[in-house]
Amino acid sequence: MKLIELHILQSFPVSCLNRDDMGTPKTAYFGGCKRARISSQCLKRAQRMLFREYMPEFAKGERTKLLAASFLKLIQNRPDVESIPEKLHIKLASAWGNMDGKKKEGDDLCKSAALAYLSPAEMSAMVDAAMRLLKEKPKAKDDEICKVAKAAVKGALATDAADIAMYGRMVASDASLTLEGAAMFSHAISTHKSEPELDFYTAVDDLQPTEETGAGMTGMLEFSSACYYRYVAVNVDLLKKHLGGITDEQINEILSAFIRAAVMAVPSARKNSMNASTLPSYVLGLVRNGHPMQLVNAFESPVRSGCGYTSPSVEAIKNEYAKLKNVWGVSATVEAEMPDLSLNAFIEALSHGLA
Repeated sequence: MKLIELHILQSFPVSCLNRDDMGTPKTAYFGGCKRARISSQCLKRAQRMLFREYMPEFAKGERTKLLAASFLKLIQNRPDVESIPEKLHIKLASAWGNMDGKKKEGDDLCKSAALAYLSPAEMSAMVDAAMRLLKEKPKAKDDEICKVAKAAVKGALATDAADIAMYGRMVASDASLTLEGAAMFSHAISTHKSEPELDFYTAVDDLQPTEETGAGMTGMLEFSSACYYRYVAVNVDLLKKHLGGITDEQINEILSAFIRAAVMAVPSARKNSMNASTLPSYVLGLVRNGHPMQLVNAFESPVRSGCGYTSPSVEAIKNEYAKLKNVWGVSATVEAEMPDLSLNAFIEALSHGLA
């Protein structure tokens, strides 16, 4: 297995980038103490959206319950729209799972019961396959239409669904539509002990008479601040397998955009009141063969410092990697570090290591 691995240390100030159902910053116990945590799902969402900005032609996947509406829009833009059977968009949407029966106000479009993740090229391939079947067999049953439509998805992945190939797709109703993502992510946890804190805030009523005192409203929010370790990896062999119809040069463009997004993306929660738009303090990038390998055990004993956590965290992660090389024989064809290298030079070093 050819891997690109990123080991990232990043400090976030007062923030609540990822919260639970009570509005509390997420946490986890590791090494016997509580750590601040940002879930992999939260990080993946931010990175996926930025990856799409960097690769608009190759990353057009959309995750939605409004699949029938997407199919209808696609069908209405086809030159043969008049020959397409009524309600075909709903039949094709049902191939991805049950419809919940709730109608969108103003039309007859139903929502899917679960989120579906697919690209315009995959949807076009499904419509094409359904239309070929219906020309040969005008009275084909719905399950036949769904079967041939789903079979057409696999051949369409390479054209505009690099994001789906990278981040994966899970379809509970039909395992044949599930796709293992080439990218792997850890939950980010603080390298040190971290407890959420409370922010008591007030809002002033601008039109309140001057003789009246007190705030127009008060409230409390929880926040945390910490230096986080996070791990991101790409199974390059699996990515190439998913995207077999494109060139090696395009694969490198996709990988470069993914690395850039992984390093640059920051979740946007509470960006107007607790903005936490920082960049990583340290990134170790590796190109190697073998199984994925985190360096999180560098922080099993929480970092302790009276003058910041970044420097001792960098030292800890370097010591952990050195130990794994000496004891376990871990090796890499490319080792690159930021900020020793600029971002562009860092990406170029990792890309050349795949040649």
